[in-house]
Amino acid sequence: MTKLPRILAILGSGETAPTMVKVHRELLNLLSSKSAVLLDTPYGFQENAPELAMRAVDYFKTSINVSITPAGLTRVIGTDVISLQRGLNFLSDANYIFSGPGSPTYALRQWRGSAVPDLLRTKIRDGGIVTFASAAALTLGTKTVPVYEIYKCGEEPYWLDGLDLLSDLGMPAVVIPHFNNAEGERHDTRFCYLGEQRLISLEAKLDKQEYVLGVDEHTALVIDLESDLARVSGNGVVTLRYDGVSRTFAAGEAIPLALLKNPRVGSLQNASVNKAQSSPTEAAMAISVTPISLRSATEARKSEFDSAFAARDSAAATRAVLDLEVDIRQWSADTLTGPDGEFARRTFRGMILKLGEAATSGLADPRSVAAPYVEAILAIRGVVRAEKRFDLSDIIRDVLADVKVEVRDNPSGVEWILRDP
Repeated sequence: MTKLPRILAILGSGETAPTMVKVHRELLNLLSSKSAVLLDTPYGFQENAPELAMRAVDYFKTSINVSITPAGLTRVIGTDVISLQRGLNFLSDANYIFSGPGSPTYALRQWRGSAVPDLLRTKIRDGGIVTFASAAALTLGTKTVPVYEIYKCGEEPYWLDGLDLLSDLGMPAVVIPHFNNAEGERHDTRFCYLGEQRLISLEAKLDKQEYVLGVDEHTALVIDLESDLARVSGNGVVTLRYDGVSRTFAAGEAIPLALLKNPRVGSLQNASVNKAQSSPTEAAMAISVTPISLRSATEARKSEFDSAFAARDSAAATRAVLDLEVDIRQWSADTLTGPDGEFARRTFRGMILKLGEAATSGLADPRSVAAPYVEAILAIRGVVRAEKRFDLSDIIRDVLADVKVEVRDNPSGVEWILRDP
C-alpha cells in the first residue's frame, strides 16, 4: 500500500483563484490516486451554498483537472443520521480534504462535538492532505477570531476556542489568514479585518506560549510532517508574530517545524531556516507571480488594450479583450460578484464599446473601416457564446446595438449591417 503524505496546508485567501492553482496541483500530484472532498460547512448557512459548492467543483475540474466531491455537510447539527454519516464517510475515505470561505463561528458551532475534528486529526496524523483556507483556516489554531461579529457587528474583540488541530502538531498558534488585507484603503483591515489595535488587544489575551501565525492573501503555508518543514508559496509572506516581534518568510522559503513549535527559541539567524533557493533574491526571481486579484488582472489587460488601440492594431486589441474574458472566467469561482467583478465587466464593456465606436466613426467608407473591428468583436462574441457566458455575450450585443451595428444569426453563420445613424 502506497504511503500517503502527511500534510496540512494553510491558505491565506484565493483558494479558488488562479493564484492557488499551482499549490493545489503540487499537493494533489503527491497522491497516486486522488480522492478529493470539499468540506462545505463554513458557508453552509448561506442561501447560495449549492452554487458556492459548484463553483469549487468547477474550479478543481477546470483548473486542476481533478474531480472534487462536496461532503454535503453544510449543516452537521440537526442533519438526519443518514446524510450526516454519508458526509463523514466522504471525509474518512478522502485523501485530500479542502475547506474554505464562510463563517468560522458557524463552522465551529457545527463541527464542535461532532466526528469532524477527529477525522481531520486522523487524516493529518496517519496520512492525507488537509487544505484549509480563509474562514476554515481561522479554526485551526488554539483560538479563533470571530471576524464577522467583530468587524461587521461591532462587538468588542474576543477569542473563540479553535479546533486546536495545530496543537496536535506541537504548534500553539492562532491562525490569522488575510493577514495583509488592504480592502479598507483608508482604514486598517490588515490581520483578517481586525486592524492593528484590535489585534494588539487580542494578543494581550493569549497564553504565554501562544503566538499568531499570519498567512497573507494568495499565499500558502504547506506543513509537511514527513520532512519536518513548512514551505511558503504564493504572492505574499507568512508571519510569526509574538511578544512584539514579527518574523516573515517569503515564497520559496521553508520554516523548520521546530520554529513553528516554539518561535521564541533562538534568533532568526540561528533558526536553521532552510531556503528553497540559495538566496531570497534568487528565490524571488524563480517564482512567477500571478496577478493577486481580478482587478489587477483587469488593469493589466486594459493597459494592453489601450496600447494596441492607440497603434490601431485591432488583432492585439482583440487579444486583450479575449484575455480579459479568460481572466473573468478563471476568477469567477473566487470573485463572481463584488467590486472586482463589477470593475472587470465594466472594463470589458468599455473595450467593446471603444472597438465599436472605432468601427462606426463616420469615415468615407464606414463598412470597410468597420469590418476589422466588427469582425474582432464578433470573434469575441463567438468565444463567450460557446462558453455559455451569456452575461458577456449580452454586453457585446448591447454595445453593438448602441453603435448601430445590427447582428443577424442565421444557419450559415453571422451577418452584420451598419444601420443608418
